[in-house]
Amino acid sequence: MAQKDYYSVLGVKNNASQEEIKKAYRKLAVKYHPDKNQGDKSAEEKFKEINEAYDTLKDDQKRAAYDRYGSSAFQNGGSGSQGGFEAGGFDFSSNFSSFSDIFEEMFGSNFSGRSGNRSQPGSDIRYDMNVSLEEAYNGTRKNVKFTTFIKCDSCQGTGSAGNNKPSACPICHGRGSVRYRQGFVTIERTCQTCGGSGTVLSDPCGKCSGSGRLKGEKNLDVNIPAGVDTGSKIRLAGCGEAGFKGAMGGDLYIFVNVLSHKIFSRRDSDLYCTAYIPMATAALGGEIQVPNLDGNMNVIKIPQGTQSGSQFRIKGKGMPVLNFSKFGDLIVEVFVETPVSLSKKQKEILEQFSNEKDDQANSPKTSEFFKKLKEWFGNYKN
Repeated sequence: MAQKDYYSVLGVKNNASQEEIKKAYRKLAVKYHPDKNQGDKSAEEKFKEINEAYDTLKDDQKRAAYDRYGSSAFQNGGSGSQGGFEAGGFDFSSNFSSFSDIFEEMFGSNFSGRSGNRSQPGSDIRYDMNVSLEEAYNGTRKNVKFTTFIKCDSCQGTGSAGNNKPSACPICHGRGSVRYRQGFVTIERTCQTCGGSGTVLSDPCGKCSGSGRLKGEKNLDVNIPAGVDTGSKIRLAGCGEAGFKGAMGGDLYIFVNVLSHKIFSRRDSDLYCTAYIPMATAALGGEIQVPNLDGNMNVIKIPQGTQSGSQFRIKGKGMPVLNFSKFGDLIVEVFVETPVSLSKKQKEILEQFSNEKDDQANSPKTSEFFKKLKEWFGNYKN
């Protein structure tokens, strides 16, 4: 029988490392797997060939024998197969385990359908919670209620009545999975008898029918830390759906949404608010007071000639920074309010001011604007 060059089959050099061999096999196994090439006999033969090559080269002792004697070292009993589906001097049923190990590494244990003798864990649960800006500032504690699977209070989640203990499943013998042969491929699936737990109950709990859980309402008090913002996520391990037959429970995820506020808006840890000031205060200067979320008042000094849109920053009066002992800032934007409903005397005073004012000195921005407008209009006419 002709010698087979296993290195050429996998496309690697004779001195390739185990990692290089494994990487080459992984790529070819995905390419020529029967599930991706149904009905393609050439792909099926190629798949057998690369498994044969990998089964030899992945084992240091087999590789050493192959390097010395070639593929004939594994024929006529040298390292031949006993039982199973033989193809080209190797046992495919034994080689499938190495193939599935590769795929489990790549895609997780669910690829091969193996349960690994595990009970079914509970699912994670999402809960959307609204909090006010004041609650986000101070931190709070809120009650959460939702319906899900909870641990059976009769059997305490074991699924068994009384003190009876689970025994090994007679179908899968405690493995949680059973093996099927489909052509030359061996597939493992979750055992339907025990649901993947590997155990069965001789006397199931009458309240939960042996599942260890039942539908019910969970009522939890959740601590909301100061500084949370919209999009903040709080994880409560094990507080989600109860697991099957005492398996690990899922997690509860609280997704926070901070409601809008009448006075303040927020950007990260900074707070913003708008304050309106009288025209006289803006012109002559003075002081105004703006509130803070802690209930105290902040005093802001307004300099003479303050214009609308001017901003004043108050350090450390913003939102607390989540998980840190520091605060953002409060930014106050002021707008000058034009007086309305003037009395006769007030009108006379403003008219007198208008007649006596120096546009260049008293209203420099207005004066500059009209100057540019005049220049542009003059150039336009010319």
